Amino acid sequence: MAKVLVAFSTRTGETKKIAELIAEGIRFGGNDANVVNITSIKTEKDLQGYDGYAFGSATYHGEMMQGMKTLLFLAEKADLEGKIGGSFGAFGWSGEAPGRIFDTMKNIFKMKMVSGPLRLKSSSLGGGITMAQDYGKEISRKLSQ
Repeated sequence: MAKVLVAFSTRTGETKKIAELIAEGIRFGGNDANVVNITSIKTEKDLQGYDGYAFGSATYHGEMMQGMKTLLFLAEKADLEGKIGGSFGAFGWSGEAPGRIFDTMKNIFKMKMVSGPLRLKSSSLGGGITMAQDYGKEISRKLSQ
């Protein structure tokens, strides 16, 4: 059974809900998922021991949350090359954060990414629950390839 770290940064709690739904999808796929707020990650050692990673941040004023930027700097030191990855986030207006996180994971960290970032206005709107769970299932499938 593979282990996936689902780390999130949130302002209103919506990105946390999405993280929990992604973790459900990972578990539906037969793998283990650990959901953590990025505030609990202090060093790159806290990122070790996982086969996959899903990083999520709300978009605020067109940017990812400052805590996610800090996490990405830590992750750069954690040697995630070749690991499975995905990104996600909630947004109210523009939603750039998940794409920027995705591009960093793919191009800087050299991770094996799923098909693209998951951007949701809300987990409870427009099929968001299913979309988030399906994203977790996609991460699980990629882990078994």
